[in-house]
Amino acid sequence: MPAVVLVGAQWGDEGKGKATDLLGDRIDYVVKFNGGNNAGHTVVVGDEKYALHLLPSGILTPGVTPIIGNGVVIDLSVLFEELDALTARGVDCSLLKVSANAHVIPSYNTVLDRVNERFLGNRKIGTTGRGIGPTYADKMSRVGIRVQDLYDESILRQKVEAALEFKNQVLAKIYNRRAIEVDAVVEELLSYADRLAPMVTDTSLEISRALDAGKTVLCEAGQATLLDVDHGTYPYVTSSNATSGGACTGAGLPPTRVDRVIAVLKAFTTRVGEGPFPTELHDEVGDRLRVIGGEFGTTTGRPRRIGWLDVVIGRYAQRINGVTDFVMTKLDNLDTFDEIPVCVAYDINGVRHDEMPVSQSDFHHATPIYEMLPGWKTDISGCRTFEELPENCRRYVEFVEEHIGARISAIGVGPGRDEIIQRHSLLHD
Repeated sequence: MPAVVLVGAQWGDEGKGKATDLLGDRIDYVVKFNGGNNAGHTVVVGDEKYALHLLPSGILTPGVTPIIGNGVVIDLSVLFEELDALTARGVDCSLLKVSANAHVIPSYNTVLDRVNERFLGNRKIGTTGRGIGPTYADKMSRVGIRVQDLYDESILRQKVEAALEFKNQVLAKIYNRRAIEVDAVVEELLSYADRLAPMVTDTSLEISRALDAGKTVLCEAGQATLLDVDHGTYPYVTSSNATSGGACTGAGLPPTRVDRVIAVLKAFTTRVGEGPFPTELHDEVGDRLRVIGGEFGTTTGRPRRIGWLDVVIGRYAQRINGVTDFVMTKLDNLDTFDEIPVCVAYDINGVRHDEMPVSQSDFHHATPIYEMLPGWKTDISGCRTFEELPENCRRYVEFVEEHIGARISAIGVGPGRDEIIQRHSLLHD
């Protein structure tokens, strides 16, 4: 059985958790393959709302095995806080598996992340300050701490000593901060080892065996396409690969085993943090959309920046990820608008661009070229088939579908688990 990859098509917060939940009863494994607790999923099940930051959203579906892959960086305190919170609400977390090769976020990287962002001032990236970037930097510099290191105290201590020899110099001499003690870091990390041990395994082998046994494996990206460190709006990106290719390296999955790539596209556009955003709204319309959609960060609580839908970005996401199916979320948030602009191209210094410009400098100066579509002025939250949607609403979906180059197979018409329209199967043709 092939694997399925689920990614975000914009700057994150598209509702990937809802898409995973939609597939829940048809999948056996859900793998988080990148990022850390710097992004979140909100999943509504009945009257219950769950905010997940580090755990795969598949953990909410009974019988599904959730996996934290090798490409994730893990704040162990956050991991156990989330597990405890879910367990207290009656969620069974006993099937969770954690890669022995995943990197751990030590406390000194959280400190460095926060002080560095303050130091940058107006040049700040807009990170969440959770130590994600410094931990990925350590990984690439080959001085990182992996989950497996917690089970060899001698190796763990050597790695912490080596890391702090340099990092304490930076903290003291550049940021005028107190040095961090090796013993304190080692003691904190070891305090999690016993509880973590039953979850630690070779997750790549587990995934391979599951696929060989005919199981369905869903690889779920953190963040989104425009935040990918290679293919996003660099440098205003995350520190990992949030595109479909990242599933292969972040889960230990051969590309030949990936059959479907599902991308989640919000019916408008949002982003959190710094960076260019051509369709951003700075007026009462943007405020109205933000309130309607409850657009505040799951992890940070920050108000999200709001803009109209940008199909240039959608088309780019389709190409970069090889998207076979899109899931459009929050279409109901547009119910009250008379007209709905959709960005179909950019004007950059008087030249029309129908694709993402190769230069980030050009993208910073892009002005959206809009096509205006008529609104439907009708509550669509009760619709369960495409045919039930108002004509103008169907036209909006078909217009977007035509411009992004792949079919829109499911449409979210409300926050609830059942408030969705499925036009095509997400797993099989």
